[in-house]
Amino acid sequence: QVQMVESGGGLVQAGGSLRLSCAASGRTFTNYAMGWFRQAPGKEREFVAAISWSGRSTRYVDSVKGRFTISRDNAKNTVYLQMNSLKPEDTAVYYCAADLRPFRWVVSGHEPEYGYWGQGTQVTVSS
Repeated sequence: QVQMVESGGGLVQAGGSLRLSCAASGRTFTNYAMGWFRQAPGKEREFVAAISWSGRSTRYVDSVKGRFTISRDNAKNTVYLQMNSLKPEDTAVYYCAADLRPFRWVVSGHEPEYGYWGQGTQVTVSS
């Protein structure tokens, strides 16, 4: 059974930092891009960041560029999201997911192209 387990969320003041982790089990995602998405209350889930299967390419939504960094450790089957300079508008449940197709050179931000969703981790940024 494939599981994605997100962790590292919490309550932080504006300007603070958090590091999210997503540990995959049940299969290896070494050959798949991985992505982070988030869903704020009353809003649709949106793309945040993604990293290619090789780790050489990344993609970010404009609102987090320069503040968030996605990385991966294939030996641990884990992807990370370092979040700095957090803002109240970053408050959301953060989810990780895996690209449904392996070895793609294009890092997608399109949600339907991702699967194996985790349960999410809550990030709350107070002003």
